[in-house]
Amino acid sequence: MGFRDDFLWGGAVAANQVEGAWNVDGKGMSVADVASYNPNAGNDYRKQVAVDSKKVEEAIKDQSDTFYPKRRGIDMYHRYKEDIKLFAEMGFKVFRFSIAWTRLFPTGEETKPNPKGVAYYQDVIAELRKYGIEPLVTLSHYEMPLNLAVKYNGWADKRVIDDFTRFAKVCFESFSDVKYWLTFNEIDSVTRHPFISAGIIPDRSDNLEQDEYQALHNQFVASSIVTKMCHEMIPGSQVGCMLTKLTTYPATAKPEDVLAAFNKNTMNYYCADVQVKGRYPKLVLDFFKKNGIKLDATEEELKLLRENTVDFISFSYYMSLLAAGDESGLEMTSGNTVVGGKNPYLPTTEWGWTVDPVGLRISLLELYDRYEKPLFVVENGMGTKDVLNADGTIHDDYRINYFKQHFSEMKKAVDAGVDLLGYTSWAPIDLISASTSQMSKRYGFIYVDIDDNGDGTKKRYKKDSFYWYRDVIANNGKEL
Repeated sequence: MGFRDDFLWGGAVAANQVEGAWNVDGKGMSVADVASYNPNAGNDYRKQVAVDSKKVEEAIKDQSDTFYPKRRGIDMYHRYKEDIKLFAEMGFKVFRFSIAWTRLFPTGEETKPNPKGVAYYQDVIAELRKYGIEPLVTLSHYEMPLNLAVKYNGWADKRVIDDFTRFAKVCFESFSDVKYWLTFNEIDSVTRHPFISAGIIPDRSDNLEQDEYQALHNQFVASSIVTKMCHEMIPGSQVGCMLTKLTTYPATAKPEDVLAAFNKNTMNYYCADVQVKGRYPKLVLDFFKKNGIKLDATEEELKLLRENTVDFISFSYYMSLLAAGDESGLEMTSGNTVVGGKNPYLPTTEWGWTVDPVGLRISLLELYDRYEKPLFVVENGMGTKDVLNADGTIHDDYRINYFKQHFSEMKKAVDAGVDLLGYTSWAPIDLISASTSQMSKRYGFIYVDIDDNGDGTKKRYKKDSFYWYRDVIANNGKEL
């Protein structure tokens, strides 16, 4: 069968990792602007994204970008036309990007948006339309206003719901020709990195676990409100949820290991369950009860969840993990902000992430079997060190091989009956790492001449994978 004729091939980025211009044209500070360069944390994301009140205060006082690479990004704010032209040359059908909340509402509490912020994204969308590229817009991608984190401890406070829905309404009014929307990026990540994902400053929480699950509930409610709003304001629009797909296998056939894997996968799915099925799973409610988690959830909010479910499920997939009843014997690994058992049967990247193409097919089959709704792979890729040669070439056969294997497994899932809308690689162009804020951890088909210190020409170079992906899109994945 192969991919559908209107399959949406493209790439994905987040505003806070590419735009830069962190204090330009009225933009306010976001939680991403206090993420420091931290390559010495190794592969343990808990050290990479660690934050407390003192670090936030220090970052606010430091108005330079020396130690905060996301503030400078890759300067896409000023070079978006050049970058979109390169995406068009690859034949992109879709480009996933996020709206920086603080470009529109610098503190998150304004009643009217910053016109320069609105105009910027209107220009970006117009540039995409010029080349026939469909925008896929994420409303919240790890870049909530820092003011809301400091003032309210982020999404742990219900008052943030109104601030977010006001922001979303302006997006729908200002960018009304956008058909595809995502509400919260990797919404389940609140329990793994609460500050980046939900603006929660851990040392300000009396009960961090309680605040994390309350923040998730508040995001579920906000997502339902804006899903309803989007459907009403933009007829024919499609709104999706976004899940970190953490496919977990039992370390052995021991029943205790199988049970451990089941529990991990159940908790991974629950965020999608709420947004797709409109209710909390009974096993998760039992988990809350046993762990003393008491959600402030009104009947009106639960009704909103039931009546405003998403149209499709999008997800990121980078690696699979192992689980065991007793993890003391497991070698642990970390990737995409999660720690789990390392699979000895799989190769790993330079950053220790396991490479499991078959796991992507398993993920697609599991998700489609569970929900029977269209799927969209909106993040997948590998971070590696690339070498820019003297003649301007970058030979990255390893990246081509990675994508070739994953696309082959995607095709098998489609042939098995999965309804797959599209695929956006993470990322089509080199950007600042979400976890370590490194530039040397490169994902793109396009090389950006910037190093970890922010030095370089910012010039863009096409890697070998650029031409390979262009050909894949041209033949709709028939030849890999």
